[in-house]
Amino acid sequence: MLDDFLIKLFHEGNCLESYKIFGAHKEIVDGVEGVRFTVFAPNARSVQVVGEFNGWNGSNDYMERYYDGGIWTKWIPNVKAFQMYKYRIEGQSGNVFDKADPYAFFSEMRPGTASKFIEIDNYKWKDQKWLKNRTKNFDKTLNIYEVNLGSWKLKKEFTDTEDGEFYSYEELIDMIIPYAVENGFTHLELMPLNEFPFDGSWGYQATGYFSATSRYGNPKQLMKFVDECHKAGLGVIMDMVLAHFVKDAHGLVQFDEGFVYEYADVNRRYSEWDSVYFDAGKDEVRSFLMSAVNFWIDVYHMDGIRFDAVSNMLYWKGNKFIGENDGAIEFLKRMNTKINEAHPSVMMIAEDSTDYPFVTKPTSEGGVGFDYKWDMGWMNDTLRYFKEDPVYRQYDHNLLTFSMMYFYTEKFILPFSHDEVVHSKGTILDKMWGNNDQKFAQVKALYVYMMTHPGKKLNFMGNELAEYKEWDEKKALGWEILKFPQHDSFHTFFKDLNMLYKDHSALWESDYEYDGFKWMVVDDNAQSVFAYTRTDKEGNCILVVANFIGNSHDSYQVPVPFSGSYKEILNTDQDIYTGSNMINPRAIRSKKGQCKNEENYITVKIAPFSASIFEYRKPAEKKKTARKTTKKPVKKSKTTKTAKK
Repeated sequence: MLDDFLIKLFHEGNCLESYKIFGAHKEIVDGVEGVRFTVFAPNARSVQVVGEFNGWNGSNDYMERYYDGGIWTKWIPNVKAFQMYKYRIEGQSGNVFDKADPYAFFSEMRPGTASKFIEIDNYKWKDQKWLKNRTKNFDKTLNIYEVNLGSWKLKKEFTDTEDGEFYSYEELIDMIIPYAVENGFTHLELMPLNEFPFDGSWGYQATGYFSATSRYGNPKQLMKFVDECHKAGLGVIMDMVLAHFVKDAHGLVQFDEGFVYEYADVNRRYSEWDSVYFDAGKDEVRSFLMSAVNFWIDVYHMDGIRFDAVSNMLYWKGNKFIGENDGAIEFLKRMNTKINEAHPSVMMIAEDSTDYPFVTKPTSEGGVGFDYKWDMGWMNDTLRYFKEDPVYRQYDHNLLTFSMMYFYTEKFILPFSHDEVVHSKGTILDKMWGNNDQKFAQVKALYVYMMTHPGKKLNFMGNELAEYKEWDEKKALGWEILKFPQHDSFHTFFKDLNMLYKDHSALWESDYEYDGFKWMVVDDNAQSVFAYTRTDKEGNCILVVANFIGNSHDSYQVPVPFSGSYKEILNTDQDIYTGSNMINPRAIRSKKGQCKNEENYITVKIAPFSASIFEYRKPAEKKKTARKTTKKPVKKSKTTKTAKK
C-alpha cells in the first residue's frame, strides 16, 4: 500500500522520494503479483489505467481516490515488464484524454508516447568504493567533457528520409569511457537523459522526469554505463531543466485539465522557448522536482546535476527588470539544502547568466546553495576578445583581466559548452580571428589561458578536435578530420594540456582561494602580453606567459614571485603541435632585479599568438642534523676528592 508519511511530505513540498509513491510499482496482493499504479490528478473527475495488459480498455480499471488529496491509485494483476500504459483522465468538462505517467521509469521510443512498466531496484551496483570516496572536488581536479550521447558517434547516420541509429548505453561503455579517460577528463556531463519527444530539443524540453530516454536502451543499461564510468575513475554529471517543460499533449501540460504543474496565470505560464514554466511555488510541484533530482542521484548514482536556465527561476522570464521569482528562489534553496543533506558529496551546478548574488553560497549563510556556477561572463568576454582583430585587442585588454575582479564572489566553472557551437555561432576554432594557421595558433593559446585560469573546466565534445563543423544532433562528430596534421596535433596538444592540468596541483588545489592566483604582467596592453602564477599549498608554482597578438619577443622580461629555476613544460608553438618551435628549451634561472612589483625576473622567448607554461618547484627544506660531539672527561678537583674522603 501507499506510504502515508511520504504522501504527507509530498503535500508539504518536502518530499525527495515521491517516485516511491507515484508511478508503477510491483506489489503482491493475496499471493498474486501485480502492479500498483498511482497518479496525482487533483482536478480529475475520474482516472483509468489503460495499457497492453487490458487491451487499452480501462472500463474495468478505474482508479480509486486515495483519501481526498487528489491522489488516485489502482492495483492490476499480471502486468509484465516493458508493457505500455497511460492514464485515461476525465476532466471537469467531461473531456477524456490520455496522458503518459509523470513518474514512469521508462517510456516508449519516440514518436510513441506511452509509458512502460519496469522494475528498477534490482541492479547490483559495484561502485561502493567510488561513492564512499566521492567529493564535490573544490580542491581537486574537475575537468568536464560535455556530451550528447546520441551524436558523439552514430551507428547509422540520419538522412532526409530515414532515421539514424544510436549506439546503446552498453555499446558506449567501451567507446566513450576509455576515450574520456585517455584525454584527461575527470567527468562526463551528459545532456539530459530524461525522456523527451523531440530530438532537436536535446532533452531540455522533457516529458519524463523519471524516465531514462529509450533512445539509447533501457534503465538497467544506463545503470551499467554509470557503474563502468565509476570503475574507470570517471564521474558522471547529468543536465536537468527544472524551469520549464514541453507543451506536448501527452506530457505534464494541463495534466488533468487543470494547472497541476504550471502557473494558472497565462502571463507567467509560457517561456521564450515555447514551453511551459513550472510553478515552483506549489508544494506538490516542489516535491515532484526535488524528487526528480534525488531520483537520478539515488537510482542512477549521478555524481552531479547541472541545472539549465536557472536565471529563469531566479527572475521572472530570466529578466531582472521584471523582478525576482520568490517562489522559485525559495524552491531552489530548499532543494539545494535537502539534496546536500541527503547526498553531501554530490555537486549541484547552476547554469546562470545573471548577476544574482550568492548563487553558490550556502543557504545557511543567505545564499541559494549551489556548489558551482557557470561563469558565463568569462566565456562571453574571452570569446569576444579572440574574435577581435589583434590590432584592437590593446583597447579591450580588460576583457581578459576583468574576470579576476569578481572571480571569488562565486565558485565558478569555466564553460565552452554546446551553446557556443550551434545556431551559426561558429565552433571555438572558427571564432578565432585570422587565417587557418592563425586560428590554430590562437585556439591553442586560448586553451592554455582557460586551463590555467582559476576555476573548474568544461568543454563540449568536438572542442578537443578543433572542429570547423558546428554541432548537429543528427550528425556524429567529425572524427575523420584527425587525418589532417593540424587537427591531429591539436588533439594531441589538448590531451597533453589536460594531463598537465591533472598533474599539477597548483592549477586546481586553491581555485577559490585568493593566494592561489597572482598577476605578474597585467598592464602590457600595448603588446597584449599577460603573465600570471598559480601556486599550490606546498609553494610550488606554475607561471603562464601568453602573447595574444602576432608580434614575437626574443627577450621579454617576466617578473617571478620566487628566485630559482623556471622550466618550460608546455609551449603552444612547439613543432609537435605544428608550431614554429620558438620555445625555451632549457630551464631559466631567475635574476635579481626589480621588475614590475617583484624582485626577481626571468627572460623568455615568446612566439606570436602563443602561450607557454613554466614550472617552479619549491626547494626541499634541508633537514637539520645534530652535530656529533665528543664528550670530554671532567677533571675532579682536589677539594672534591678531599670532601669525598
